[in-house]
Amino acid sequence: MAAAGHGSPSSSLPRRDPPRPPRDGYGVYVYPNSFFRYEGEWKGGKKHGRGKLLFKDGGYYEGEFTDGEITGEGCRIWASSGNTYSGQFVLGEPQGRGVMKYKAGGCYEGELSHGMREGYGRLVDRDGQAYWGWFHDNQRHGQGHMVFRNGDEYEGDWVRGQRQGHGVLRCADGSTYEGQWHGDVFSGLGRMTLCSGAVYRGMWINGHPAAQARKIVILGPEVMDVAQGSSFDLNVQLQQDSGEVAESEDGRVLKISAGVRYVQLPAYSEVSFFKVDKDNPETPFQTPFGFECIAYPLWSPKSGALEPRAALESARGDPLLPRGDREPAAASDTSQGQRDIPGGPPGEARGCEPHCPEDCRRVEQGCARFSDVCLGPPPPGYSPILFLDDPREKAGGRPRGGLGPGRTPTTQDPPGGSRPDGAATAEPAAAAFPGEYVVMIRDVTDPPFLGHVLPTAFKHLRVSGKGTDRQPHVPGEGPESLS
Repeated sequence: MAAAGHGSPSSSLPRRDPPRPPRDGYGVYVYPNSFFRYEGEWKGGKKHGRGKLLFKDGGYYEGEFTDGEITGEGCRIWASSGNTYSGQFVLGEPQGRGVMKYKAGGCYEGELSHGMREGYGRLVDRDGQAYWGWFHDNQRHGQGHMVFRNGDEYEGDWVRGQRQGHGVLRCADGSTYEGQWHGDVFSGLGRMTLCSGAVYRGMWINGHPAAQARKIVILGPEVMDVAQGSSFDLNVQLQQDSGEVAESEDGRVLKISAGVRYVQLPAYSEVSFFKVDKDNPETPFQTPFGFECIAYPLWSPKSGALEPRAALESARGDPLLPRGDREPAAASDTSQGQRDIPGGPPGEARGCEPHCPEDCRRVEQGCARFSDVCLGPPPPGYSPILFLDDPREKAGGRPRGGLGPGRTPTTQDPPGGSRPDGAATAEPAAAAFPGEYVVMIRDVTDPPFLGHVLPTAFKHLRVSGKGTDRQPHVPGEGPESLS
């Protein structure tokens, strides 16, 4: 019973009060929840001055304290993310000016509010892209300048992380765009100048020109009649899908070339066709007129009177059209930094040339003109075959008409040559023979305008003999074919 009156052993021990933080001066304090540990200066029982607050997860803050709060200059390391911040703090949050370094890569230097980018600053991301300008709510917002990973630069307005408003984009290849943006793409009025020299100025919708050219049109009659040896002019337009002239475009490079109808069988006296030497094989290409052609040289008085062989090489500057309905390939391949001059020697590197080769023209307000164009004489390797009368008919002159009884096809000798067998000898060729030809206009802008090459335009050309009004006859058509 006496034992029952005594207190328990635990009740007899003195009660311990929790440790109190130091009052003033330097001291170490571990908080009751054991997550925080502070060592540093104290004032009136509160953290005040310089100190270090450690967190159980391994992160910490080291710097200035005011009345028990993290306020002032300091450094904070987050163990969970690995990010670090050095700069100004207010009530435990980064606020003011500072530098935030991200463990994943990149850093931000500038103004912050409540731990977020707010105000003016410079941000470099993990890919090396750099932005300096204004921020709001952690996003690019306001005026700013950005350099992208591919070397492009943008300077202008931003709204919530996207380019919006007015701005200038300078691409690494030398192209520029200046105008309106919306949702990070061209939208509204703007002007784009490509490194090729092509220019579009006008409306843009969702990053695309609103009045972009879609086709090349050679003006004039469906079939152009030209006298042998005469020059002619070609007026060309770039047109939209609606048929309106694409006046918003300047600077596209258009190249002119020609072909002669490829006829495999004799037809009639007014038409010649060519046997191509085995050493100079030519691959026929399809035209929209229902017949095939092989490349043929153009002759321009302004080109310094190219030799026929050189003129043909210029005509071959573009790959020949493949069979079928496919469009021809562009004149030269696009490569970054160095490109071939359209129609120039293969492999000749260039930057952005301000001029065009002789067989090219630059478009102005959607139009171009090729003046004084003339078909050249047959080049070496092209042997014209004329349908001449046999010796019995020579005395009375060669009548016009198809290849009749007793007529034989004769291969023309080279200029100045003679036929030992007594057959007719053709005069040295000074111009294209009467027959059917095509003229082609290709878009050889390099690089292509916004990656789009316009389809090639064709014009059917009929060459008639000198001093005659009679048009060349189409092989296989007319009275001769009926007989």
